[in-house]
Amino acid sequence: MKKRINSFLFLALVVVLAIIFISPFLVMVLTSLKTNSDAFTIPVTLFPRRWVTENYPAALAAIPYFKYMGNTAFITVCSICGQMLVTPMVAYSLAKINWKGAGIISGLVMATMMVPITVTMVPMYKIYSRLGLTNSYIPLILPTFFGKAFYIVIARQFFAGIPNSLLEAAKIDGATEFQRFFKIALPLCKPVMTTIGIYAFLDAWSDYLYPLIFITKPEMYTLSLGLKQYMSEYSVDWARLMAAAVVFVLPVILMFAVFQKNFVEGIATSGLKA
Repeated sequence: MKKRINSFLFLALVVVLAIIFISPFLVMVLTSLKTNSDAFTIPVTLFPRRWVTENYPAALAAIPYFKYMGNTAFITVCSICGQMLVTPMVAYSLAKINWKGAGIISGLVMATMMVPITVTMVPMYKIYSRLGLTNSYIPLILPTFFGKAFYIVIARQFFAGIPNSLLEAAKIDGATEFQRFFKIALPLCKPVMTTIGIYAFLDAWSDYLYPLIFITKPEMYTLSLGLKQYMSEYSVDWARLMAAAVVFVLPVILMFAVFQKNFVEGIATSGLKA
């Protein structure tokens, strides 16, 4: 009986937390199916008084939605390629190659995670501005080809969990360092690389601050910037904004649904060894 009560309480807690986390998305979807006047009618109701679907085609036609989506997709794909290329090489070198200063570099990489973005924002803009790279996608893509500290730490923890005997056996057989990395270590880190890929996708797809800093030309906007156009100085078209936002988050939901198993496995195995 005690075990059943504990199971029931755990299940109830999970359901309550699930409702809390899903409620903003539910409100967004239901608001996208309301008229704009219905969204402000008092008393406010969760479900629409009159269900409408016209908000979706109207929202996609109100701004160059698919052009912005193409811009966002281009930045996202390039960012994922940069992170997936650089992160495992840096992490492997810090975890498995015994070179002088590896411990210091690992500490410095982790230290950069404590520096807030507001500290580096102005210097980065000045650097790219003097190089004439503003109003281009280079400031959004180039940093990903140097790795991100959080991703490097995750991958490093995973590589640290790979037995040294496995790599030493390959070394005895004559495998070079690159061969040990590409043929042994890299294939083993598929779960953690999937996790990093999902994180990189989320960062690039939903990034608002960096495009806001570096891009001012409307034709180069990403979707996160384009959604501002539903907001005027005196009013907000909430119904169309929510409809556009629903379409905006669908790729995120789809990607997580497809790679959910690998994502959870990557998170669980990235902390095998400190």
